[in-house]
Order: sequence, then structure tokens, then C-alpha cells
Amino acid sequence: MVRLFKYFFYLLVLAGIAFVAFAYVGEMFGFDFSTGVHAIELPLDLDIK
Repeated sequence: MVRLFKYFFYLLVLAGIAFVAFAYVGEMFGFDFSTGVHAIELPLDLDIK
């Protein structure tokens, strides 16, 4: 049972390293992780008397 948890932990660590590595080199493979910038304007009505 301990061996199962050890392998699961190793798998999680490797998945984390792969995720971070893909975030850094993803642009070389054509993946764009940048967010789009949009201006949002909402009307605001203050009922001040």
C-alpha cells in the first residue's frame, strides 16, 4: 500500500513538472496562453438626492 502511494506521489510530481514545462515551452508548439484584453463599461446609476 505504501508503494502505491509512493508511485502516486511520483506521478503527481512528474505531472506538475510537465505542466510547468509545457507552460514555458508551449509557445514553441503554437499554443498561446495569453489572455485577451477587453474593455468592459457598465453604466452606473447613483440615486443620490
